[in-house]
Amino acid sequence: MAAMWAASRPSSSVADGAVVEIDPALCLPSAIADRVPDVTDESFNAFMEQVREEGQHTPILVRRHPSRNDHYEIAYGRRRTRAAMALGKPVRAVVRDLSDAELVVAQGSENLARENLSYIEKAHFARNMEQVGVAREVILKAMGVHRPDLANYLSVAEAIPGPVLAAIGPAPKVGRPRWLTLADRIRAATPEQVNTALASPDLAGKASDERFAVILAALTAPPARKAKPRAETLKDAKGVKFARVERSSDGMRVTLEEKAEPGFANYLAERLPEILAAYRQSKG
Repeated sequence: MAAMWAASRPSSSVADGAVVEIDPALCLPSAIADRVPDVTDESFNAFMEQVREEGQHTPILVRRHPSRNDHYEIAYGRRRTRAAMALGKPVRAVVRDLSDAELVVAQGSENLARENLSYIEKAHFARNMEQVGVAREVILKAMGVHRPDLANYLSVAEAIPGPVLAAIGPAPKVGRPRWLTLADRIRAATPEQVNTALASPDLAGKASDERFAVILAALTAPPARKAKPRAETLKDAKGVKFARVERSSDGMRVTLEEKAEPGFANYLAERLPEILAAYRQSKG
């Protein structure tokens, strides 16, 4: 395929800002991922058919690749590049001389505005930038957010393990509160429970938002079991059992053995008000 558009290989003679047609195989994605792959994304096929019928409406933005000769690095337009590749067509691109920071800002500004990144994609885009050493000020500019918002994105991205994110995908309808709930459940779960959730057969054939719901439900903590009451047997001086006392967080239960001391139960019941009054008096 590269030979079809040999004239569109990177060249220092191409003017900065020029629009050219490039072999999509020569266009490599930015090292900082802003998308979470989703194998169930059916919208791409519709997008590809639109490109087939109407052509590519908007050029992608690239720079000459800093470490691979004869290649470009994509600031934005990976979806358009992927469609061109699948259709066997060149991709229209604006070639600009971008610094690393300018590439990141252009990538963030365009993708966040145009591509409708989901919450978790924005969170991981921010984290990916931080992990490769992008300055906080550049991240803020690329994300178009304030520092507290960025801190929230980073905390959520840090809390969701890579295998969980890969199994769920972008989950476009899931916002921060539900991702935080999932993060809490992951922290409370054992590794075995997380692995079992990720291996659930209910994930098969589900869309990304539905996969999120399946994993969230699978990691729902079971209701805490009430501790069994602590039981104590009471015996008289002769060693005869006359009562059983059970203590729990809810209170205390006393069961009297009627055969051991007939009438004692009625005697105790009648004097409970006196015992209560004496107890309260003892407390001052």
